[in-house]
Amino acid sequence: MDIGNSSLVAEFILVGLTTYSEIQLPLFFLFLGIYIVTVTGNLGLVTLIGLNSHLHAPMYYFLFNLSLIDLCYSSVITPKLLVNFVSKMNTISYAGCMTQLFFYCFFVSAECYMLTVMAFDRYVAICKPLQYTVTMSPQVCSLLAVIVYVGAFVGAWAHTGCMLRLTFCDANTINHYMCDILPLLELSCTSTHNNELVVLIVVGFDVSVPSLTIIVSYSFILSSILRIRSTEGRSKAFSTCSSHIIVVSIFFGSGAFMYLHPSSVLSMDQGKVSTVFYTIVAPMLNPLIYSFRNKEVKVALKKNLSRISFS
Repeated sequence: MDIGNSSLVAEFILVGLTTYSEIQLPLFFLFLGIYIVTVTGNLGLVTLIGLNSHLHAPMYYFLFNLSLIDLCYSSVITPKLLVNFVSKMNTISYAGCMTQLFFYCFFVSAECYMLTVMAFDRYVAICKPLQYTVTMSPQVCSLLAVIVYVGAFVGAWAHTGCMLRLTFCDANTINHYMCDILPLLELSCTSTHNNELVVLIVVGFDVSVPSLTIIVSYSFILSSILRIRSTEGRSKAFSTCSSHIIVVSIFFGSGAFMYLHPSSVLSMDQGKVSTVFYTIVAPMLNPLIYSFRNKEVKVALKKNLSRISFS
């Protein structure tokens, strides 16, 4: 990606999550703890799935990819946020800002699509169990993963490419803890009409199409669950679905709240708080909800820990 700078600005200043100095240190330790849990949980899950052959089923293949996305996703955002809490002025170069923007857009789009693929996987597993092995073959799973990452790349490049065409003059203070699209658009001294149109189209697609796919998938899943006669089986299925729906609601809801509101209705401070949920909280929750509540993952974890202790 050619990061050319037609702007007069060489670097940006990140305001951070809050300007209240008395809560900076507590917030630093809070988000440091969240980041440690996020990295440990997602890295542990990636390692666990990679080392255990019985976890190489389609469901865990997508979990592996989701955890990898969350691990990279949080590492693009959180370290710079932590610097904000302990430094008087947190600067980022123009090239660094555009790079962070690209990878932020890439991983957030990949998360959207991967959550959608996981919902489809559960739909096939619950509604068409006899066809599951054929429908979700290794080739199909690999193809779905490629589509996820290619789609994410296209969306990220659309946002970043349009941002590179803008000119930034004197204003270089970003009212955010990262290089996000809307705060950067506020600093541009040239027209941002095309950028706003791209945001509306790309974000609208990333929210509406996956959301519709997930809703339709879960409508069929719910219908199938209600036909299960076993109370235990129905309860287990409901528990799995509710966990997925909670994370999807946090991720898609906060994203839509941030990007699909008119700027006159949503203040940037409200936007920053909303962004925290899908950039920092969701990557932490995903390994806890999707894996550590899973019986097969727990068994695999115990086996690996016992091997380590006896070695």
